Amino acid sequence: MVAAFFAFLVLWCLHSSAAGAELLPPHNVTVISLNTNYTLRWDWDQFINATFTVEYVGRYRLTSKKGPKWYKACEKTSHRSCDLTPLNLYYFSIYMLRVRVNVNENHSDWVLKQFCPDEDADVGPPSKVDLIPAGSDLDVYIIDPMTSTNVSMKDKDYIPDLYYQIIYWERTADTQAVTTLTLTSKANIVTLPRLKAWTWYCVSVQSRYDFYSKSSQFTSPHCMSTEGPVPWWKIFLYFVCSLVICFLLVLFLLLIFFRCFRTIKATFFPSSQLPGHFKEYFCDSPGSDIPRLLSPGSEAELLCDRVSICPEPVFLEIHDPPLEAQPAPPSGLEADSSGRHSRQGSSGSRDSGVYSTEGGSGLRQPSSAQSCTEAEDSWQVPVKLEQVKMQDMAACLVADEGVVDMCV
Repeated sequence: MVAAFFAFLVLWCLHSSAAGAELLPPHNVTVISLNTNYTLRWDWDQFINATFTVEYVGRYRLTSKKGPKWYKACEKTSHRSCDLTPLNLYYFSIYMLRVRVNVNENHSDWVLKQFCPDEDADVGPPSKVDLIPAGSDLDVYIIDPMTSTNVSMKDKDYIPDLYYQIIYWERTADTQAVTTLTLTSKANIVTLPRLKAWTWYCVSVQSRYDFYSKSSQFTSPHCMSTEGPVPWWKIFLYFVCSLVICFLLVLFLLLIFFRCFRTIKATFFPSSQLPGHFKEYFCDSPGSDIPRLLSPGSEAELLCDRVSICPEPVFLEIHDPPLEAQPAPPSGLEADSSGRHSRQGSSGSRDSGVYSTEGGSGLRQPSSAQSCTEAEDSWQVPVKLEQVKMQDMAACLVADEGVVDMCV
């Protein structure tokens, strides 16, 4: 029984060692870094459920007599990468990184990778580039590349010798005929000299570090037009346009004011006025212009007559000259005692159409009420308002007329 147990134990150990030998370590271990953002990447081709462990230590600790103490960066992760940025690795130190595969209780061999941020980390382009016209020149404002903690890469703890290479060119439709100019500077504000006035230029900036021959990518081109003295024809054109705009604006405001004035005047001061006897009836008082409103709560009935308003007739007034001033009657006519002239020997008597003013109102013209208007059929509208009768109101006011004899 004991022999069988030892045989099983030996077979299990051999199987475990064989499985461990078959577990291949990761390969193509690299560090992808930009400024202070670091990521360790690797490849592993076997398609089984496995995890990975990443550790790191400073290289100077490898020579310690007690042996180095490795620190966990990523433990049992299923990804083929490990982010080292949260570790805040010192930029000028050298670190040893190692990674292995874990399958159940089996492990692969460690794969080592040396990493120095100052030497191996790439430098990024400027965070931002702005262009501002400065007369016929352009000012380039450059913001430094930033670390993961939002600190400038030109800080003394990173790359104090960082500088910028600026290329600029005149923007034209023919891209093959573009001539680029280069300017290097460590300053964050750079003025591009010898530019043409009122011309478009494009600028692109690159970060550089010569100690390890580091250079970033160029930023995307930023284009801006230069300025210069304004031509006289532009000044004249601006002046004329401003005058035209002001004139149109004032004309528009005057037109609006005139229309509003006419509307208000026609509303509150109409040209057509009601006759006096209408005003006395409709207004609250004889001298008031405020109409009297009918009470909405009145239970009375409104009786209306249809009327027509006519203009007041104008009569011709003829005055008789005195008898002394009258000319002598022609032959065949003789004057009577009243000053009239009659033809002698006329057969019969005809109406001459001339009437005397004597006799007062005995001889009057036809009634002006009949010539102006006649009351039409009246109607009644039963509403809950005050009863109003228009029958006693005259349709037209006619002044007393005077007719005198006229000589024919």
